[in-house]
Amino acid sequence: MNAHLLFTVKMLCIARLCIAVCGVDLGTCILQGDAQPPALSEDGDFIVGGAFTIHYYVRTEKYTYTRRPQPLECSGSMDFRELRFARALQFAIQEINNSSDLLPGIFLGYHIYDSCGSVPMAIKVALQLANGLDPKYNDTDSCAKSAAVLALVGDSASTPAISISRIFGPFEIPQVSHYATCACLSDKRQHPTFFRTIPSDHHQAAALARMVKRFGWTWIGAVRSDSDYGNNGMASFLKAAEKEGICVEYSEAYYRTYPLSKLKRVADVIRRSTARVIVAFVAAGDMRFLLEELSKEPLPPMQWIGSEAWVSDPQMLRFNLSIGTMGVAVPRSLIPGFRKFLLDLSPYKVLKFPLLTEFWESSFSCSLQQQTDPSTGMPACDGTEDLGRLKNPYTDTSQLRVSNMVYKATYAIAHALHGIVCNETQCSKNIKVKPRQVFDQLKQVNFSKNNYSVSFDANGDPVAVYELVNWQLQGDGSIDFVTVGKYDASQPEGQEFSLNKAIIWYDGSEKVPVSVCSENCPPGTRKAVKKGRPVCCYDCIPCGEGEISNKTDSPDCDKCPPDYWPSTEKDKCLPKPVEFLSWDEILGIILAVLSVSGSLLALSMALVFYKNRASPIVRANNSELSFLLLFSLTLCFLCSLTFIGQPTEWSCMLRHTAFGITFVLCISCVLGKTIVVLMAFKATLPGSNVMKWFGPPQQRLSVFGFTLVQIIICVLWLTISPPFPYKNMQHYKDKIILECSLGSAVGFWVVLGYIGLLASLCFVLAFLARKLPDNFNEAKFITFSMLIFSAVWITFIPAYVSSPGKFTVAVEIFAILASSFSLILCIFAPKFFIILFRPEENTKKHLMGKVQSKSY
Repeated sequence: MNAHLLFTVKMLCIARLCIAVCGVDLGTCILQGDAQPPALSEDGDFIVGGAFTIHYYVRTEKYTYTRRPQPLECSGSMDFRELRFARALQFAIQEINNSSDLLPGIFLGYHIYDSCGSVPMAIKVALQLANGLDPKYNDTDSCAKSAAVLALVGDSASTPAISISRIFGPFEIPQVSHYATCACLSDKRQHPTFFRTIPSDHHQAAALARMVKRFGWTWIGAVRSDSDYGNNGMASFLKAAEKEGICVEYSEAYYRTYPLSKLKRVADVIRRSTARVIVAFVAAGDMRFLLEELSKEPLPPMQWIGSEAWVSDPQMLRFNLSIGTMGVAVPRSLIPGFRKFLLDLSPYKVLKFPLLTEFWESSFSCSLQQQTDPSTGMPACDGTEDLGRLKNPYTDTSQLRVSNMVYKATYAIAHALHGIVCNETQCSKNIKVKPRQVFDQLKQVNFSKNNYSVSFDANGDPVAVYELVNWQLQGDGSIDFVTVGKYDASQPEGQEFSLNKAIIWYDGSEKVPVSVCSENCPPGTRKAVKKGRPVCCYDCIPCGEGEISNKTDSPDCDKCPPDYWPSTEKDKCLPKPVEFLSWDEILGIILAVLSVSGSLLALSMALVFYKNRASPIVRANNSELSFLLLFSLTLCFLCSLTFIGQPTEWSCMLRHTAFGITFVLCISCVLGKTIVVLMAFKATLPGSNVMKWFGPPQQRLSVFGFTLVQIIICVLWLTISPPFPYKNMQHYKDKIILECSLGSAVGFWVVLGYIGLLASLCFVLAFLARKLPDNFNEAKFITFSMLIFSAVWITFIPAYVSSPGKFTVAVEIFAILASSFSLILCIFAPKFFIILFRPEENTKKHLMGKVQSKSY
């Protein structure tokens, strides 16, 4: 059970117990002399109630239970703005009574009370309004009669409004508040008869949270009134702020009646904070006390964000430390004739009500008594007082915001009553109207007045529309409210705010102040929350390898796609550079030139040999094998060109098979020449007939046979698992190596191994025949060429495995060229030299060793 209702029930139970003990008849109503008279009242056919927080304190005493408690009385200074609200109700009823369209012939009355912003006083006022305990009636009428009022306008504060709602709920008396914004009042299970013309704090909290988010503030302080308004409003705000990613450095609560030490502690927390933005969900009276306390000592520049309860209160404008304050307020309005009504007071009218008397005497610092008041020392008023010359919240009608809410609430009740007592032709004052009927009609109210529409949703709330108010310094040095925009909760998400004027912040500039726990993390970094701190306090960590972040304050870094790599700033993914041995780079050009040069050299030698094909040096060791060897060497040089350029499916298959077959063809020819040397030596021995077994046909057949084996190996390789183009992204993380995958590594090494096997066999045979007695014995040249060939390819294996990227291909090309040049230079260069430069040695006698050769 709510604490306010529990207090009410306890008080009622104690009262009944006391009455029973004293032997009083419960069938009669007996006033004990402490009934609260209305602050303002006028009789009528139907009575509308009003409750306003015109004072902020209630005089209390300690209960001793030995004497009758003193009546509750309001104390403290008067809130002239709240008095204007109360008089707005009077003005609205006066307009309605003079209207020929709304309730014609019906005269409305009103009973307006001062609840003092106090729960006990609000309960007392509610009971009097509900039970008709008017002070002028002191009789023995039954307590069971109908309520004295059909509906109530008020209260101004949420906590008293909640207390009144709980009293009115069981009696089904509708209550239309003009300023109670607590979201809890929208709960129809607890407050079934509550309506309001001001939006709920649910919308206000969302508006404030989105405002804070809109201006990029993620590190804020929060203060609130320790009341239903402040606690519920701040709870809604903090929930909305959490969704927006806003962190709160501190959240402090206080109330104007708390000890001064509590207020000082809250002020010290604000002074020490690092947040430069403070969201204050505070009632106007509480905010005044806080600003007064903060004004006592220097305060770091702060940006205040205020709730509607204080951000549009003119009394706050005297605090210079709040220049630049931003907040939401109910829309400013215009009520024709209202200012004239407010100023239409005379001493005669004022003396009819103590409340107006207090206002008059407080405003003009004089006593309405005919002589000086000895208790206050104020002189008597002389009749020259003029309300029009006053400048206070009562006479300030430049920004009628909440007054319009009172105005609309009063008209809503009148329209509801009109639907009950009036038909199309006339209204009847004799109809007995019950509050329940007014409640039912209020739910259907929908009208416009002064271009302001009035209706209620299922929760008794209006459409949430706010003005964005900015406290700006004027040319004369004063501070004034400036409407800089609008917030409309009915608009689509993200379009609720609209700004139409420049905002001036606390430092007098239009540059939005910064309030963050940590500076924004730029693109290329991510946020890492500091241990034990709110999520808004973080370190900026550079994105890891292969990751980017392209947004400010990114919580995580994103991996680049496999074909992309982060830029230097790590704020975007760029396509990885593709690397392969291309035709237009220096290394590729050099290798291509060497390859073509080698092939041209082989063709040149073949041409020279062809022209001198009848000479002994060419005919020796089977000239057919020599031409075939030169042809195969030309192919060996040219096959290295297939390794240059961007790998394709066909080039990958061609380069390895062409290399394997041409080299086997080459080595087969060399092997054939080596065997011919050996067979030729054997043929010179007496009785030897060995050359018939290795004549030219057998030589051609051996070359073909050895090459056929390699062809078969290559065909199997291409059939089972051929080489293919491959993007190597493992070797380098920041670039792509375009290379040819071997497909089957076994196939590659078998091809290479077969070449090595033939080269080894050739080397062994040539080594055995190196010292045969001929002046021009090819065996020693073949031995030397095979030695170089083997060294190149033995060195190739580790170099091939360990070379990075395109250099793997370069190593393979180098091995091909080196081994090809070793063969052509070792085997054919001596013959080429003799043909061109030593023709005298190009004789059969010289080749047979019959003539001593010259050293060369």
